[in-house]
Amino acid sequence: MTPNILFICTDQQRFDAVREYGNDEIETPHLDRLAEQGVLFENCYVQNPVCGPSRASLMTGRYVANHGLWANGVGLPDHERLFTRDLADAGYDCGLVGKLHLSACFAGRTERRLDDGFRVFRWAHDPYPGSSENAYHRWLRAAHPELHAAALDPASPVTFDTMPTQAHYSRWIGLETQEFLRAGRERDKPFCFVANFFDPHHGFGAPPEYVNRYDPQALSRPVTTPDELATKPAIYTEASKESYAGHAKGFVEYTEAELQQVKAAYYAMVTLVDDEVGRILATLDEEGLTDNTVVVFTSDHGEMLGDHQLMLKGPMMYDCSVRVPLLIRWPGVLPTGERRTELVQWIDLAPTLLEVAGLPPLARGQGASLLPLARGDSGAWTRDWALSQYRNSGHPYDPPVHTTMLRHDRWKLVVHHGEPAGSRGRTGELYDLAADPHEVTNLWDDPAHATDRLVLQEKLMDVLVATEDRTKPRDAFW
Repeated sequence: MTPNILFICTDQQRFDAVREYGNDEIETPHLDRLAEQGVLFENCYVQNPVCGPSRASLMTGRYVANHGLWANGVGLPDHERLFTRDLADAGYDCGLVGKLHLSACFAGRTERRLDDGFRVFRWAHDPYPGSSENAYHRWLRAAHPELHAAALDPASPVTFDTMPTQAHYSRWIGLETQEFLRAGRERDKPFCFVANFFDPHHGFGAPPEYVNRYDPQALSRPVTTPDELATKPAIYTEASKESYAGHAKGFVEYTEAELQQVKAAYYAMVTLVDDEVGRILATLDEEGLTDNTVVVFTSDHGEMLGDHQLMLKGPMMYDCSVRVPLLIRWPGVLPTGERRTELVQWIDLAPTLLEVAGLPPLARGQGASLLPLARGDSGAWTRDWALSQYRNSGHPYDPPVHTTMLRHDRWKLVVHHGEPAGSRGRTGELYDLAADPHEVTNLWDDPAHATDRLVLQEKLMDVLVATEDRTKPRDAFW
């Protein structure tokens, strides 16, 4: 029997915002159970630390430099092929609820759709007022008109972030997913359903009953040292003062108490999503779908959350920004309760799901299926590096900021590009993750590690050549 696919994705959830990744402060019982019933990937890296470029890499299986969506607000070119189109062409009933973000959505724009293969398309970029096509707002007006009106009233204590649970965006994602599983799918076909939650994206709010589950003062403090920014590229001092190139509050503007409250709200958002995941998994059980459904849980990038004296996201390549959770459950096919430490990437998810469906990888895709690695096949994984590319991809800085990360062996190299890529001076970061897993000590200018830096920069050059798009066939010698 052809397996179904349920792909669950959050927005801005760092890898350690799941208890099974070693965080005993956060409550995620349903994700923990999913990990116990499947395979947990400890080192999954996204291809860009902001939404649009990262999500384009997911859907196309291609690196940012090749698929063309190099920044938020840039549209993915029409010729790029999405893995869901291949699934639909092979007979899958494909659906999506929530965010997609493959083209501009700012200032009330409606996202331009590509040939995505989705028969069911319940698009809502975020929970805030904007496009008239936002399906969450249509539902909220119909199901909870009084709460919708209250959230639009500046004098009301009700906001879209703190909406009561029964009307919250995350609950809506759960309800729409459950509806598809119960009645909305074409029962004579296998399905691929994508449930894209918006949380734990800022602005850092959740229903009171979730926020009250966490004591802000009992939570850990940001990971940093008093003089850390003095040893890091200057852009981080700039971003510490103002996030999003001046469009959002910077770390230095928060009091210690406010930072702890933000962490409590962030954890609360994750726990709300976790409860919705539990409801969705229970619906799979009720519908008799569990044994024949591959469930994937992941996120498009992380959140700085005060670590390294930074908030939100941007040109930062710290693990809390570009390393994400990845859980895969396939009953009877994949082992249970196992972990994989190998370096994997978001571009590997498209070929993985296509192999689940018995299909070849995308013709221009650049990832590799994770199924052999997940099964534990001997010699199944040979790629020992991960690549992430930021090209002034978030709110634009002036002068532009371009950074490239290479993760290899025990090392992380981050090049902050100078001329001719941009007018900022070339600098960078080098971390020995075995000795410094929290990436506090920058070894870029350390003479004792000059050889390590040179070797990694040369490795990066080879990786960049290896990841160029040379899929167009050569018709003859000339």
